[in-house]
Amino acid sequence: MESNNRNSIIINFGCRLNAYESEVIKSLVKKNSIQNTLIFNTCAVTKEAERQAQQAIRKYKKIYPKMNIIVTGCSSQINPSKYLSMKEVNSIIGNDEKIKNETWSNLESVKYKKINNIMKVKRVNENIINNFSDNSRAYVEIQQGCNHRCTYCIIPFGRGNSRSVPINIIVKRIKTMVFNGFNEIVLTGVDITDYGIDLPGKPTFSNMVKRVLKMVPELKQLRLSSIDCAEIDDDFWDLIQYEERLMPHLHISLQSGDDLILKRMKRRHNRKKAIKFCEKAKKLRPNIVFGADLIAGFPTETDNMFDMTCSLIKECNLTYLHVFPYSQRIGTSANKMPQVSNEIKKSRGSFLRKLGEEQLSKYLKTLVGKEKTILIEKNIEGFSFGKTQEYAPVKINKILEKRKLFNLAIKSENKKFLFA
Repeated sequence: MESNNRNSIIINFGCRLNAYESEVIKSLVKKNSIQNTLIFNTCAVTKEAERQAQQAIRKYKKIYPKMNIIVTGCSSQINPSKYLSMKEVNSIIGNDEKIKNETWSNLESVKYKKINNIMKVKRVNENIINNFSDNSRAYVEIQQGCNHRCTYCIIPFGRGNSRSVPINIIVKRIKTMVFNGFNEIVLTGVDITDYGIDLPGKPTFSNMVKRVLKMVPELKQLRLSSIDCAEIDDDFWDLIQYEERLMPHLHISLQSGDDLILKRMKRRHNRKKAIKFCEKAKKLRPNIVFGADLIAGFPTETDNMFDMTCSLIKECNLTYLHVFPYSQRIGTSANKMPQVSNEIKKSRGSFLRKLGEEQLSKYLKTLVGKEKTILIEKNIEGFSFGKTQEYAPVKINKILEKRKLFNLAIKSENKKFLFA
């Protein structure tokens, strides 16, 4: 994502939380009249994400040779030397510093590097932004960091420990977005279902969602980003069953379908728990649809273990798959485990993506002839594109207003789209 602001350009990589923070950076850059600057908000979840960021830095420097370059985000937080060594880079700013007004109001003091020890950070971002670029839905940060140490994941070292945004700040953020025309909000963070553990009274994630929906009755659609099925409480099931404004689409951080691999990953669920979670959600909300994060070729993964992941996709009836070939990250425990070859990782990743395409195609067929509520995302060459509440992609044979909700009949489908 590229965002141009008063001759400064913000280039975002990675997750929805990064996208939200890029909007915060954009507001601070505008507030402090930062000129002639390229700002790269990087991701570190895989080596490929870091490679893409470095490639983009070199590319943009060629296009804008006279502009200053600032690198921030998870990659610069975890491995600042990677960017300090690049001749194109002028300054590096840490994940904590990038959301502070004082960083951008006194940019000269940054000089070359300004990075705090993220593990000692207790504060959360309490900025209130007024808009969300050209998106049809707005992301709202509710939580930051992670207290868990999955053996494949480097992100806690870029984000720090879990910190929750107070509910009154979350409500203010959502009310602002709704006032500015957003009909759908996505709650985002690093580990959102761990919300509240650090706050007075320890409000749970489910409690926070209930209060948000009660305090912002104007909000029409609330969507959750990735959740951990091991952190769900009984109140969550009440939300699934009774709260129609909570979208019937759950993206689950599963990673594998094999119990031994899950144990070696230090995940907090097993195969049985994942299946029970999906079965219960489906029973309470029959139209609910599941997505999942899956890692292909985790160290020590055999063919039989991989087959367990493939069968889990069908047992849980997963529809939207986010597939990562395992990426070695220095500093993680999995980096020291016996590795699977790159060829096998690539092959298994491709197989999972193909299986995901088949699952999506099968699901889209079930929606033909039904009327669905669709959020319009974009307009291209006489067509509108959007998604149903279940997150199914739709192509519409006319132009409709972006960010608006429309009830439309689904007429047909192909492998990738519904048509209305």
